[in-house]
Order: sequence, then C-alpha cells, then structure tokens
Amino acid sequence: MARDLGFLGLLVLICAICFASNASGIRPISDAHRSAALELFVPIDGSFGSLEENYEALRTFQVLKLERSIETSRKTCVDIVERIGSSTSKSKDLFYALRINNILGCQIHSSIYDDVDSKLQAAIKNANSLLELYYSIGGLLSIKDQGHDVILSDADGTFHAIKALSQSDGRWRYDTNNAESSTFAAGKALEALAGVISLAGGELDQSMIGIVKNDIAKLFDSIKSYDDGTLYFDEKHVDAVDYKGPLATSTSVVQGVTAFAAVNSGKLNIPGDKMLGLANFFLSIGLPGSTTDFFNQIESLSCLENNRVSIPLILSLPATVLSLTSKDQLKVEVTTVFGSAAPPLTVNLVQVFSSVSKDGPVLENKELQFDSENAIYYLDILPLKIDVGKYTLVFQISLHDSEHVNIYATGGRQSVVSYLTGSIKVDKAEIGISDSDAASVESKQKLDLSKDTSVLLSANHLQKLRLSFQLTTPLGHTFKPHQVLLKLRHETKVEHIFVIESSARQFKLVLDFLGLVERFYYLSGRYDIELVVGDAAMENSFIRALGYVDLDLPEPPEKAARPPLQALDPYLRFGPKQEISHIFRAPEKKPPKELSLAFLALTVLPLVGFLLGLIHLGVNLKAFPSSAVPAAFSILFHAGIAAVLLLYVLFWLKLDLFTTLKILGLLGVFLLFVGHRTLSHLASASTKQKAA
Repeated sequence: MARDLGFLGLLVLICAICFASNASGIRPISDAHRSAALELFVPIDGSFGSLEENYEALRTFQVLKLERSIETSRKTCVDIVERIGSSTSKSKDLFYALRINNILGCQIHSSIYDDVDSKLQAAIKNANSLLELYYSIGGLLSIKDQGHDVILSDADGTFHAIKALSQSDGRWRYDTNNAESSTFAAGKALEALAGVISLAGGELDQSMIGIVKNDIAKLFDSIKSYDDGTLYFDEKHVDAVDYKGPLATSTSVVQGVTAFAAVNSGKLNIPGDKMLGLANFFLSIGLPGSTTDFFNQIESLSCLENNRVSIPLILSLPATVLSLTSKDQLKVEVTTVFGSAAPPLTVNLVQVFSSVSKDGPVLENKELQFDSENAIYYLDILPLKIDVGKYTLVFQISLHDSEHVNIYATGGRQSVVSYLTGSIKVDKAEIGISDSDAASVESKQKLDLSKDTSVLLSANHLQKLRLSFQLTTPLGHTFKPHQVLLKLRHETKVEHIFVIESSARQFKLVLDFLGLVERFYYLSGRYDIELVVGDAAMENSFIRALGYVDLDLPEPPEKAARPPLQALDPYLRFGPKQEISHIFRAPEKKPPKELSLAFLALTVLPLVGFLLGLIHLGVNLKAFPSSAVPAAFSILFHAGIAAVLLLYVLFWLKLDLFTTLKILGLLGVFLLFVGHRTLSHLASASTKQKAA
C-alpha cells in the first residue's frame, strides 16, 4: 500500500510541476504585495534603520497606500528635522531626509530650507562626481516640492557637467577619473538632468536636450531579454564592487527615463513594447525577499504606472489550467501594473498552437466577451473544439480610441502557455493468456478499468500475457499519456515494471514469459497485476489493480541470478511495536512487624547504654585546655567527631557506601592529626600535675 501511494504521489508531483512551470507569473500588484510589505518593513524602536532604509519603507507604504504608525512618523520627523538643520549633514543624507520630509510633512522652518538651499547650491558647484550632483539636485527638487522658490544658479553649467560624463553607447561614467561606463549611472544621470531642467530659471540649450534623447534611444538598444520576452537592463562590464544587478539597474533606468520624460515637452522615441517588457520583468519577480529589492520593484512600477512614454497594460490569466469537464471559461484580465482599469479595448484570441502538432495554429481569431461587472474578458472553450493538452495561446489587444494608442502600451501579440484538462475515456480493455503470437487466446477476459478488478490467470513459461485497451479524448481522438505502465509484483515483493506502447489507436502489451524467466529470477508463484495510467492533462489518472497471474516457471540453473534483497518496509521498522506486557514476581514474605520493632530496640540499646555510662561517670570541662592553641585543637577534635556522627546520619538517609567511605577517610586523617595534638597536651598536663 505504501508503494502504491508513493507511485501515485510521483504522478501527482509530475502534474504539479508541469502546471507550475507553465503558470503565468505576470500578475499586477495585489494585496499580496501589501501584506508582504508589512512583513518586510518592520520598525524597531520607531525606526526602519538608516535614512535610506527609512525612505524605502515610507515610500513603499506611500505607493501601496498603507497606513503608517503615528509614533514611527513622529520619531522619524524628530530625526529628520535634526538632520536637515545640522550643518554637518552630507548631500546624500539631506537628499533622503528631504524626501522623507515630503512624505511625512514634518514642520520645518523656512529659514532652515534657505540654509539647506545655499548648502546644496555650493555642493553642486564643488561636485566632482555624478552621485554628488545627483543627491544635491535631488535635495533641491525636494525643497521645491515643499513650495519654496528654488532656482539652480548655473543650470546650463550643471547640465553640461553631467552630460560630459556620458558615453557614446548611452551609458554614463560616475566621474571623470572612471573610464568604465555604467547603465546604473545612466539612470541616475537622466534623473539628475531632469532635476536640472525643473530647477532651471530659464530655457536650457535645446540641442543638448535633443542629444540626451538620442542617448536614451542608444541606451534602450542595449536592453536585454529573457526567453519569455521580459526585458531588463544590466551592466555591460561586471565589477564586483559597483555591480548592482538587473533589478537595481533596471530600476535606475526606469526612474531616470520617466523623470526625464516628465519634464520634457516632446515625446521620447521609446517603443511601447519595451516599456511593457520592463513592466513584465518587474512583475515576474513576484514577491522579493529583501526590503531593497521590494522597494525597487514597487518604485519602478509606480514610475511606469504614471509615465509620459507609454503606460503598460498587463494581460494575465487568472488560471492557466482549464478543464473541459467543468466547462471552464477562458478568462483574461487587462489592467495597469497596479490593477487599475484599462481604457476601452478589444481582446482577441488570435491563434492557438498545440505543443504536439507542428502543422500551425489549431484556431484563429476569436474575440473575447467583456464582463463589465467583473472587468474580465471571457470565452467559452467548448465551442473552440480544442482537445486536451498543452497549448500556446496568442492574444492581441486593440485599443478603441486612437488617443489611447499614444498613452498605453499593449505590446502587440502576447503569448501564454496553458493546459486544457479533461476526463479520458478508457474502453475495449482485455487481458488474456496465449500460447504463441499466432495462436488463439486460451483465457481472455474483458476489463472495466473504471474500478479495481480481480482477474485470475495462470500461465507457464511457454505462454504469453496479452493486455490491450484504448484511451480516447473528449473529442474522440486517441490520447497518449505521459505514463502507461504495467506492474507485476511477486509475493516476495519483487517488482517488474513494463512500459506499454501504443499501436494505431490501441495500447497493447505482450509479455513473453519464456524470454522473461531470467528477469523474473525463475520465481514461480503469484504475481499481482497493476495498471498505471497518468498524465498532466488527464483528470482521471489512475493506478488500477487488475488481479493476479499464477506463473509456473522452470527451476533455476545453478548460476542463475538471485532476486535482489527487498528494502525493509519503513513502517515495519520504525512503526509502533507490539506492546510488551510484563508481570513482576510476587514480593517475598516479610517478617512480622513486632519482630522488626524488637530489632530496632536492640539496635538503639547500645546508644542508651552509652548515655547512661556518661551520666554514671559524670561529665565536666575541668580538664579542657585553657591555652589558645591546645583549646583550638580540642575544639577541632570534637567537631570532627560530630562530623563523623553527621556522616553516619547522611549515609543512612542519602549517601551511598563509596561516597561515605571517601568522606570518612578524609575526616579520619583530620581526626588523627588534631586528636594526637589534643591527647599530647592532656598527657603533658597530667605529667606536670603528678610531678607537682
């Protein structure tokens, strides 16, 4: 039974892997992201960490419209006001502090903004790297967003200083001393240039802005693609120190491009399908496990949601496994990256390709109906006459209004892999024993494979076992599952598995026992028969017991191989053992209670005699030494005797014999020393008294 469950579990695992590997990973931002944000961004003592970490957390909450803790906001504001008002704060710290202030709306005096403005203006003049310019310009933009009048003193010079770091391939350098160009730096440079345009008091050189547009076009020429069509940016030269990874690099480019497009009156020459490919890249990540990756994902999608280039429309299937038995409907959702409703559009299922057939599409051009109540496009799959199997569905989105064509990116045709499952019909099943290929079957029985059966067969090594059946799809086509196996298990638990091949419209297996005697180890006896049929698209996959065959095989030769040792059933080895019932022997007969009390009295009698002797002889302290040293030894001697008596009591109550003897040995040595000194003093005193 355990082996059967394991085999069936393997089939279920195969189906699950097939479904999971082909499931659509493109889903708009949902409540799952909001729950993940609350789990990732957890404040400790009212803070999320550094200024950058605080900004990432608060900005994520702002984009996802999550409530912030009032205590956290109050404590963060205290820190922000202190950082902004500090004369030692660097441009980077001011950049994040001012951005946090834009989110929280902390109370800051206008004079402080004036001081920060002067400080950042001076930092821009003395800046010698791209990141210093980026943080200083970003800080000035944050002050301007608070309603303060901020004008960059030398906008043209700053613009040219940033542009001087650009390269011919659309990338940027971090500084003049760095010869390597960086895609990540390109995003920061474009965002800084956008800030310069916003802070400029007058018109900038339009020719330079046109050159930057060409740089953006070159940058998008270097965009990379995965096999599923998602697009991303990565560094051209990988440096272990400055390498940011595809997610951070793509985020930097998206932020820079969307920021530059927002302040530019013209439209950037960026194809909409590339913006859609970037959106699919960020959404295909799922739920990132780190706070920085999560922030990059949400911030990038926020930029794509409200950009002036092309707003991506995401096509997603709520389920990529459809059942013909349940008459499922093909459902498609078209939303923005944050799940907002799309403009009026039409969704067509333009082509359906089978993974088995190479003859081209099996279906063309079916329009999906729109359910306005649920905002879902749907199509009944039964009229499509598509059989069970794996298919590639090709959709095309068409916008109704020409005005929306310039705003949204649909990506043209989009492909999704989907499974169609159904109940497979199993019929014309027969099993029998024959003498030869040409001879008639001696014992032939029909099978009902919808349930377990108990067929009784017998054969010798000169005969053959024949099994045949048909598998038919809901549309009447021959179905070829992933696994069609016949399993024979001897009564000694030795198993043999045979693959059943299909011939024409039938699955057929012929077992020639004469050629299998060595494989069967010449083991005669009963063999249980099981049929295994399973497939990812087959809803009624099964492991069916067919009965057994009693085989009469010849005696094994001397050098014949012996059957392998069978693994011990783990349940028998580690399962519960048979309960052991044990009866202790009857207790021995004890003496009467009166006899025990009499023995106790006899044991105590010597002690009573000792006490009576002391009373008769008389006890006094007249001979106790009066000198300090002899008196000390006498006290230690009596204390040692008391310790020995106490040791006897402890031995009676708690201690064992070996422990008692060890302690008694130490006390004996002690008593020998102090007793000798005490008795020596008494003897000397007695001699002097007699002499006197």
